[in-house]
Amino acid sequence: MRADRIRNVAIIAHVDHGKTTLVDQMLRQSGVFRAHEQVRERVMDSNDLERERGITILSKNTSVYYDGYKLNIVDTPGHADFGGEVERIMQMVDGVLLLVDAFEGCMPQTRFVLRKALELNKTPVVVVNKIDRPAARPYEVVDETLGLFIELGAGEEQLDFPVVYASARDGYASLSPDCAEGDMRPLFDAIIEHVPAPEGDADAPLQILFSAIDYDDYVGRIGIGRVVRGRAHRGDPVLITNGEGAPRAEKLTRLYTFEALKRVETEECCVGDIVAVAGINDLNVGETACDVNCVEALPFVKIDEPTVTMTFMVNDSPFAGREGKYVTSRNLRERLWREVLTNISMRVEETGSTDAFEVSGRGELHLSILIETMRRQGYEFAVSRPRVIMRNGADGALLEPIEEVTVDVLSEHVGAVMEGLGARKAELIDMRNEVEGSVRLLYTIPARCLMGYRAQLMTDTRGCGVMSHVFHGYEPYRGDIEGRTRGSLIAHETGTATSYGLFNSQDRGRLFIGPSTEVYEGEICGECSRSEDIVINVCKKKHVTNMRASGSDEALRLTPPTVLSLEQCLEFIADDELVEITPQSIRMRKRLLSKEARMKQAARK
Repeated sequence: MRADRIRNVAIIAHVDHGKTTLVDQMLRQSGVFRAHEQVRERVMDSNDLERERGITILSKNTSVYYDGYKLNIVDTPGHADFGGEVERIMQMVDGVLLLVDAFEGCMPQTRFVLRKALELNKTPVVVVNKIDRPAARPYEVVDETLGLFIELGAGEEQLDFPVVYASARDGYASLSPDCAEGDMRPLFDAIIEHVPAPEGDADAPLQILFSAIDYDDYVGRIGIGRVVRGRAHRGDPVLITNGEGAPRAEKLTRLYTFEALKRVETEECCVGDIVAVAGINDLNVGETACDVNCVEALPFVKIDEPTVTMTFMVNDSPFAGREGKYVTSRNLRERLWREVLTNISMRVEETGSTDAFEVSGRGELHLSILIETMRRQGYEFAVSRPRVIMRNGADGALLEPIEEVTVDVLSEHVGAVMEGLGARKAELIDMRNEVEGSVRLLYTIPARCLMGYRAQLMTDTRGCGVMSHVFHGYEPYRGDIEGRTRGSLIAHETGTATSYGLFNSQDRGRLFIGPSTEVYEGEICGECSRSEDIVINVCKKKHVTNMRASGSDEALRLTPPTVLSLEQCLEFIADDELVEITPQSIRMRKRLLSKEARMKQAARK
């Protein structure tokens, strides 16, 4: 297909503003699916973790045909921790659909993704989604979006953006917010009219810039990118380069284009199209495939640096090796380095120990998704508490990462939220009343102080608070804050927890385990009601005698244990504690399992 009949567009927005649902409707109404074909919701969220959590984690490509045009569409994540996925795919597209919720308006991630699009001079089309919501305010949201464009320094052409009003759930779009029926034709027409066709000389030497890496069990590594110049043919010899070092010779073994939800093999790809290439060994994101007679590396977008780091280490607990398939340091090293090849916003560094590695990412969720993925793949390891990455300024001052936080709460909970954030060194930027008695608070807060706050927010707002955050920048260190105010309940010995032992221990605090759970010495079984750690014997059994007394053999009433998720475990542990990850279990433990060893270490300090 000629380049002037191609449109490359990315869908960007804040989390839960309807990107993946919009792609569903565009696929349905373009005739991709058969009339009676059963198609699940959010069909682009193909990853198990994405479907379980209801969020998009990886950017994905698809395409639809409309009125003789081919629309290459990239669905992107909305969560701030996966901003690297948004940054890298911007090189593949010429325009963006900026989705904004007709009720919530512009949120922190809206600002982030729009800034990246404007920096690369991408043509925006604003889509005000969810206009069918009862409290929708489309006109105000358009004004907010225009203000955001001006604040981010958009050019005159970018400020003259088209606006499409839509309900992705109900499958209609319109140029007027008063419309309540129809189809997606106005959105398709807006893309064709306003998003420019890809530029490039089809007769010039070949250039393909790769922005993503996929893997297939049959053909191996697959590079996904855009044909910036020339034409690609199956079997063509190419030179792979990133501008550093000598280029290496490879061959385009197979070429694919995207059609709906499938990759379709093709013999030739033209300039401007988004393609997948198989047969290139050790291909990395940001590399360029060039004609053998004209080697010119294309510049790749600069990815923001990670802000949070954790230590991944070999599991050395008494239960090590029971459940995992990959348990050695070699397995762990290979898996982490393989992740870095495709996840370009993540960093892995060696440490002084051969059994531990420093892994850095955009946030706790970014790292916890990697942990959960590895766990499901059969890996067994241990991780430390997340730590923020500090920097030194030009004058030698200590700088720390700052997050911009937006909190939507009911008016009666504002006082509790402001008190909680104030104690965490947060600074209030803006506060405004929303509809139906809700208030929106905008803060800047150190990233280290934000860890563990979500649970407190749910408590303070009785489950009604909604929080989102995005990286704001590095600022001078704001001072120390009080850490965890409660200690841990630690198992005294290795064995099986009994109802009798748990009954006698539950007065000490909140338990995390139930009866018949196997534990080992040094494992964390609960949260202490005091500030110090307490060793408890959850394996204690009742002594059996031939004496009986009235009431002594009544049924023991146990308080149901609190089962923590992976993210809650990472927020709970202290600096001297670890989270043990296995395919079947998530346990918390002390770094030093022996009570005597911990006492000796405390005495030395």
